[in-house]
Amino acid sequence: VQLQASGGGLVQAGGSLRLSCAASEPTFSSYAMGWFRRAPGREREFVATISWDGEYTYYTDSVKGRFTISRDNAKNMVYLQMKSLKPEDTAVYYCAEDKQSGVRVTPNSVYWGQGTLVTVSS
Repeated sequence: VQLQASGGGLVQAGGSLRLSCAASEPTFSSYAMGWFRRAPGREREFVATISWDGEYTYYTDSVKGRFTISRDNAKNMVYLQMKSLKPEDTAVYYCAEDKQSGVRVTPNSVYWGQGTLVTVSS
């Protein structure tokens, strides 16, 4: 499984970005997807997850109401729409596909994509 993330960049606080992740395998549509991030000097943390059919989503508290995860199974794509960005959102963002679950990602059981850097200036 190959996951290609894109869409990162430099944005001012309060701005928006949309991250995209393209999956290489047609089985993508059967599994949960998620986004994680790693800020400088910090551990990787969970950001959001979406079920195989898009019906279930879950977010870490710090992004609720600002970030939206979505997917397009016909295109093998998952997205993370980020609004009202804050400097503390600065991180390398990684997309992930769960190896087993169709409901939500589990960090110890995922395929990882390469990261895309998001930098939010104050």
